[in-house]
Amino acid sequence: MEVTLVRWPEEADRREALHRAAQPRLLLLADETIPPAPVDELEDWTRVPVSDGDLRARLEWLHQRVEPAVSARTAPDLDDDGVLRTPAGWVSLPPVEGRLARALLDRFGAVVSREALARAGWPQGAPGRNALDVHVLRLRRRLGPVALAIRTVRSRGYLLEAVVAPRAAPAEREAPSANGSAPAAAARR
Repeated sequence: MEVTLVRWPEEADRREALHRAAQPRLLLLADETIPPAPVDELEDWTRVPVSDGDLRARLEWLHQRVEPAVSARTAPDLDDDGVLRTPAGWVSLPPVEGRLARALLDRFGAVVSREALARAGWPQGAPGRNALDVHVLRLRRRLGPVALAIRTVRSRGYLLEAVVAPRAAPAEREAPSANGSAPAAAARR
């Protein structure tokens, strides 16, 4: 998630709009400006002028704080009609795959044994090993477009997790500017 740079106090209205939209932001304060009390965990501040290295470090620290907070608010949800929703979209699941997904979601990020998955998928009696493998493969294919992945944990079972696009290393990352925020050089002025 991109962090927006906001000049404080000049852009107080922009800060409030970003807060309401649950967007991370880094406040840029002039030398003698008193920093405001943070309104949520998606906000931090630094004084300008700021070096590129310090700005990148502050942005990286904010990213590390933001990711768990955003992930907690955007956990996948499976409704009673078999529709699985994530921030990346939604997918409709057939009954067996829906029951498998429910078992994986109930232990999101933790290992679910093959036996537990088989019991969840076929409550009246577990099918052969190949049936579970085929349905897990189909479920993997359905979940890919909504940024979820089923990982195999050898000799233990399966684990469902969110797929996070890799970020550039702090030294390689440019300061955000695509959404109208100030680039690093402007932040030093």
